[in-house]
Amino acid sequence: MARIENMSDFKKIVRATWDAAWNKGDPDALDAITHADYALENAGLRRTSGLADLKGQIRDMRVAFPDLKTTVDMIVVDDDDFAIFWSVTGTFMNAFGDVPPTKRSLNAHGAIQGTLRDGLIIRERVTWDPTVEMLSGLGAPGLSSAFEAADSEVGDADAEQGPTIEELKDFNRKFVTGVTVVTTIDSASQPRGLAVSAYMPISLDPPLVVICIQKTSSTYASLFEAGHLGINIMANTQREVVEKFSSRNDDKFADLDWHQAPGGSPLISGSSASIEAEIKERFRAKTHVLIVARVRYLEVASLDPLVYKAGKFYDGASLEAM
Repeated sequence: MARIENMSDFKKIVRATWDAAWNKGDPDALDAITHADYALENAGLRRTSGLADLKGQIRDMRVAFPDLKTTVDMIVVDDDDFAIFWSVTGTFMNAFGDVPPTKRSLNAHGAIQGTLRDGLIIRERVTWDPTVEMLSGLGAPGLSSAFEAADSEVGDADAEQGPTIEELKDFNRKFVTGVTVVTTIDSASQPRGLAVSAYMPISLDPPLVVICIQKTSSTYASLFEAGHLGINIMANTQREVVEKFSSRNDDKFADLDWHQAPGGSPLISGSSASIEAEIKERFRAKTHVLIVARVRYLEVASLDPLVYKAGKFYDGASLEAM
């Protein structure tokens, strides 16, 4: 571990180490200029991590952006304090964590404030974070309230701690919904889909809708790649269709009667109603993603819908008006 004794060499050493770690794929090069008690403070996320986390982030970035290029634009030093101004470019071609690639170009810049001790970097402070600002600029912003540090966590029975997960599940079971199958075409031009109960219209003018899907779904990545999606409201005769799209079958469209909307989205024949919508925004929310889309095409049939309540399906035709 080589201490930086001569501050006139500091800029040269930092530039060389930065290039080795970020551009040449050798994050261990950072060992030579960091203190054993090194800490990286993320002011925006109110989180502090160590050197191992930084190295992991560099490796993940280089996988997600094969053409990644980072540059140290300027370094300012004042005794044991310093600031590094940097810029980065690349193309989001591979998954970054659990976020599928959007194929968009990255062009960002930021700054790091740091402190030296015994000639080594002991602390750095950043405000730009790839899981927040970078992904937001690449079409995958996070829903900030889903990632903020909570004063209390769900799951504790104490009233001050909020409701437990089971209590929240009981509450959700009281909400009656229709049943939809969300569909799209993947990058290999194959139809994909999943059953979704979390669908809601946002507005009529403009005609916006929102769906919420779990990241573990096999259709999750395809919905990041696609420009359009289909939303099919299941009819009371389509219980078997729902079961098929709730499964992990590789080919959910086998023996299924469907057709393509003008934008290419699969629409399931026999549905109570179907729309095709252009995907406008995606918001990551930890275990789920919210997708906002603008309706471009619709079909409505004279068929009663399937209804879902407390884990059971009901015939929408037998509902009694009050």
